[in-house]
This record gives sequence, C-alpha cells and structure tokens, in this order.
Amino acid sequence: MPKPFISVHDLCMDFHDTRVLNKVSFEIPEGEIIGVIGRSGAGKSVLMHLLRGVEEPPTGGSIVYHMAACDRCTHMDVQSRAGKKCPECGGELVAVDVDLWDEKSDGMKSRVMNRTAIMFQRTFALYGDDRVIENILHALDDIRYPQEHAVNRAADLIDQVHLSHRMMHIARDLSGGEKQRVVLARQLAKNPAMLFADEPTGTLDPGTARLVHGMLIDAARKNSMGMVVTSHFSQVIEDMTNRAILLADGEIAAIGSPKKVIRSFVKDFHNIEDGPPSEIGETILTARDVTKRYISVDRGVVKAVNMVTFDVAKKEIFGIIGKSGAGKTTLSRIISGIIEPTSGEMNILIGDDWVDMTKPGIELRGRAKEYIGLLHQEYDLFPHRTVIDNLTDSIGLEFPKELAIRKAVVTLKMAGFSEEKARDILDRHPAELSDGERHRVALAQVLIREPRLVVLDEPTGTMDPITKQDVKNSILHARDEMDETFIVVSHDMDFVRDICDRLALMRGGKIIEIGPTKTILAQVTDDDKRD
Repeated sequence: MPKPFISVHDLCMDFHDTRVLNKVSFEIPEGEIIGVIGRSGAGKSVLMHLLRGVEEPPTGGSIVYHMAACDRCTHMDVQSRAGKKCPECGGELVAVDVDLWDEKSDGMKSRVMNRTAIMFQRTFALYGDDRVIENILHALDDIRYPQEHAVNRAADLIDQVHLSHRMMHIARDLSGGEKQRVVLARQLAKNPAMLFADEPTGTLDPGTARLVHGMLIDAARKNSMGMVVTSHFSQVIEDMTNRAILLADGEIAAIGSPKKVIRSFVKDFHNIEDGPPSEIGETILTARDVTKRYISVDRGVVKAVNMVTFDVAKKEIFGIIGKSGAGKTTLSRIISGIIEPTSGEMNILIGDDWVDMTKPGIELRGRAKEYIGLLHQEYDLFPHRTVIDNLTDSIGLEFPKELAIRKAVVTLKMAGFSEEKARDILDRHPAELSDGERHRVALAQVLIREPRLVVLDEPTGTMDPITKQDVKNSILHARDEMDETFIVVSHDMDFVRDICDRLALMRGGKIIEIGPTKTILAQVTDDDKRD
C-alpha cells in the first residue's frame, strides 16, 4: 500500500460569510492520480489552491504533506525515500510531516511548494515572444538546472509532450492545445512530486484533449508523480484518474472509483455534458475570391488565377490538379506567399490568429510565411554539404552540436527514415543517397523549419514507382507524426489518388470542382491530364 503523500482533515473555507468548503477530509497516496469533479461553483478550484498552498489560508482544518527532507540542502522528496541519499547533494533524507498552513511550517512550506506544479485551464503563462525551446530553458533556469545539460533536458521535455516539430515556433503562434503542452513541459521541468491540473483541457477540442490527457498520464507514470485533476466533464475523470472525489456545495458527496463517483454525479443531472462539443477537421487555410492578373504583350490581361475559393483542414492532404496553364503553380505560389494576388483573401490560422497572406507586413504575410513550407519539384540540396549541414543550414539559426544532431534525427524520422538510417546518413553527401532518400531529405529540409502547412509542387516528377512509394510514405508519415497539413500540386493522377483526401480541379485559372478524391477523378478528362 503506497504511503500517504497528502492528508486533508476537516478543511473549511469561507468567503464573505459564505462557506465554500465544509469539513473536507481525504488522503492522497504517493503517485496517485485523483480526480475532483463537480458542477461550477462546487469548490474544486478553491480546494486546488489550498492544496497548492497559495493565496488565502483556510478558515479551518489542515493539509499535511508527508515528505522526506534532506538534512544538508533544501531538496524534498516523497516520504517513502526517507533514509536514502539525497539526489542533489548526497545528504540523508529524513521523514517530515509539514502542515502547509501552520505558520510554524513557513520555511518548510516553501520547500514543499518547490516540489509541486500547477496547470490552469486558460492561463498559459508562457513567454509569448520566445521560442518553445527558450520557454523550456527559462523554466530550467528558474530551478538552476546545470547550464551545460539544459539544452538536452529541454529537448527531452519537448519530446515528452510531442512537440519536437514546434521546437522553434514562437509561443504566441501556437494553438491552444500546443500552448497547453508547452506549459506541461515547463511544469515537468521542475520535476514535481505532485502536479495540480485545474480543468487542463476544458477549452480544447476532443482530439487535442485526449492527446493532452495521455501526456499527463504518461508524465505521471514516467516521473513517479502524483496528480490532482479537476474537471466538470465526467469523461476526463474516467479517462485519467485512479480515484475520484465528487464535490457538491463544498462537501464531499462521494469518493471512490471514477465510475462509481461519476454515476453519483450524473444521476441528478440528466442533461450533464460528457465532454466538449465535437469538432471535425479544424480549418487551417481559407481562400476567398483569389485572383491574379498579368498583362501579356501578345495576350493582353491574363487571369492566371480567377476568383478561386477553397478551404483546407488541419492534417488534410489537399490536391490541386489540372493541365499546364490551368493556374496550379500560380495558386501554389500565392499560398506560399511568394507572389501577391491582385485581389481576394488568403487567410491562414497561426496559433489562435487568422492572418491574411495577401497583405504585406511583418504581422501579416511576413508572419505567415514563416509557417509555410514549399518543396519544389527541382528541390535544392547543396551537393558538397553533408545531410546534417543541409538540414541545419535551412533553419538559419545557430545550434549547439548535440541539439543539431537531435533535431536532424527527429526530423528525418518524421520524413520516413528509421532512427538507425537517419543517424547513418547524417554525414553523407546527397550524391551518396538514392533518389527516394534525397527526396525525403529535401522534405526533411522543409519540415525542420516546423511549418504548419507544406506545399508540394509536382512532388513526383518523373520518378519511378518505387521512389514514388517512398515519397508517398514520407508525406503520410509526416502528416501523422507532425500534425502536418499538405497541399499537393500535381498532374500525376495515380499519385493524388493514393494520397489526397480531397481534390480541386482547375481549368483556365478557375477551380471548377472540389470534392473527395474519387469523385473528382471520375470527372477528369484526358485534356486535364496533359502537361
């Protein structure tokens, strides 16, 4: 039986003569994930803050942490480690009981709080203008983590929350779910013995919420960490916790297995929500009436792209097909921000902001272009540079060697290489690779810049069937591993049939049909296939 980590006894809290918590008592064993469920106003967040030891003291009762304190330094550990050596200084860990709200425990209270961390529902508490890895490095610096090991530790934490593909993104440009995962990494940097997660996924879509839940559970297991999770969604408690507490009007109405407690919770509330509303395929790119006109000496005004409207969803592989001169390449260059349309809008979702690519400026097209990758059919790898140099040069940032290797290997794996193969080719030159391997390195060169959207311009060219299969697999792998979205511009009908979710068929600068791949391919004429 695990030792108790926290004992709560007759906890009471009043605000302005209103009792918010009334004689709440329970214990949390070491390493337990316990859920606190209840309607809004039941007292969940107040309980969480008192357990954490912040803000106002309780009106009555006690919260006691059972821990082991080093007799030489300020390190604290769980009490089951009492009698062992301190991992920080080699001193002895001695069992202590710290009453969090007893004034006499003041010095010990701050030591206990250093071993706890908290995640809120909406307060992301990030350095918005700094990159993801810099945010994690700040957290490590706060706990005086050895500088010589900090970069590797930061990269480990980013891996743990599955954000290696966003390592160099500016924090404010992340989505809500991604920001929440950076917050989690920052909290895990503290190596907490207890994490408090207050409605951690209440504002996220169901798919992202499940991902964050899985990471929280995994982090608790890997770090031997206890966790208190509050939610008013029963599914969150059922998915994440070992045991649950039902709070009603500030009192414990039920305590026990999550399923049993949830049954008590829902029996009086037949219309209770079981989770956030469903969302299918969040839109990441939306084009409205995009037009590009050129003036030609012999043809006059040419509408290369003419009043084009379409949407692309996150993680979609969206194909644009049509014969040469249909407007595919011009449209792809507008999407990539290389050329400016004559009129219309091209909006891309960056973090929680919609950015119009058609408008110049550092906060508009300049900001959006950072997150759009373009891979031309005639891609360029520097022939006299090694694979790792080709990859890291494309970022344009100085990397410590160990981070450069790590980032290169992670990205090559996302482009479809095995880890062993990725490490094997780092010091090779492009001429030493097969056509399929070179194409995957070129894709990795785009992916290492961590784009949200990748435009592939005629990705298969004149490739043989085996190499095409390699390219197809690398695109599908990057979609799954990086939440990547692709726009494929191609005249290769077999390739788009195998890989695209939807197609847009262009003729004469216009999109004449958009729909599921099979439906659109059935309408393609021999003329549309001509180069």
